[in-house]
Amino acid sequence: MTASKALRALREAIVLELLESENEHEFDAAVGTFDHPRCEIVATGQVFDGRAEVAGYYARVREAFPDQRSTLVALHHADDAVIVELELRGTHLGSLRGEEPTGRPFQVRTTAFFVFDDARLVGKRVYGEQVGAAPALTT
Repeated sequence: MTASKALRALREAIVLELLESENEHEFDAAVGTFDHPRCEIVATGQVFDGRAEVAGYYARVREAFPDQRSTLVALHHADDAVIVELELRGTHLGSLRGEEPTGRPFQVRTTAFFVFDDARLVGKRVYGEQVGAAPALTT
């Protein structure tokens, strides 16, 4: 296996581990896949930078959407990223900013860029529709 193929395989394994950890609600494991945790939610302009902020983001989203899961639709490699298309599903059962939970299920197609510095995952940038209210950085 060439260095390029080996690097792609390693990056892909990291992304798949992160996605599986998110689906299993193993957020410490998900945060642990990053060299430096950073999540950007493009639809809202929010940036969660550092272990505590990313962990807090995961906690608030799962409180509002406790059954949220993603299904991998496609995976693509770029020079410094792994790009995934996901089908995101769940039910709005909790509150992020004091809004009333709707109890309605949702299904939305989204794209996430997992940004790498060599073999180190340094960011996740999510593009797609906003589902429910966006989680606030403050509690």
